[in-house]
Amino acid sequence: MQNKEIKLYSHFNHKFALRVTEGHFATTHSHINYYIDMTTLKVRQSEARSIAKIISKEYITSTYVDTIVCMDGCDIIGAYLAEELNSVGIMSMNQHQTIYIITPEVKTNGQLIFRDNIQPMVRGKHILLLVASTTTGKTIQKSLECIEYYGGIISGISSIFSAIDSVDGRPIHSVFTTKDLPDYKMYQHDECELCKRGEKIDAIVNSYGFTSYKDHVKES
Repeated sequence: MQNKEIKLYSHFNHKFALRVTEGHFATTHSHINYYIDMTTLKVRQSEARSIAKIISKEYITSTYVDTIVCMDGCDIIGAYLAEELNSVGIMSMNQHQTIYIITPEVKTNGQLIFRDNIQPMVRGKHILLLVASTTTGKTIQKSLECIEYYGGIISGISSIFSAIDSVDGRPIHSVFTTKDLPDYKMYQHDECELCKRGEKIDAIVNSYGFTSYKDHVKES
């Protein structure tokens, strides 16, 4: 993918940034005009810890967090977030007074499940849902349905970047929003203005990264 990359610095902490590329990208649920690369934020120790510190500030007044459910490869951030929450006195009702960090299994049909050995970490627990990017909110909605199906109690939702403010009436706490990227656009697949203008898709993108559209077509 040859599109020019820019860096979007956080107003919370100017030491780290999102890598943002303008173009025409297809996700599972939509088409977007920016690809936001969070790779280093999720896997670089210093950046993951910085993100966790920012996210933790939203929950200083919370009563309990027993489990953090991590989506989109946010497990390292989730571990640092648990550490930050413990350090500011957020309580856990778990017997060992510490926080679980878990991720649901994704079946081939896209269904989310928790296996029997993980279910006790969800059932009756106060859950903080952590995701990388929120465009349409469908991933969050599916995650909430899964958590509630297994008896979890939603304590909060956090996203590194979010194009929306809430899902099902629940607020999304985010580090970056469309205020940081004002010309960010999201379109339904059949209503994409970029497609209507004849602009080719640059890449297929998801939480794992991107595959150039040419390579995707060859593989298909």
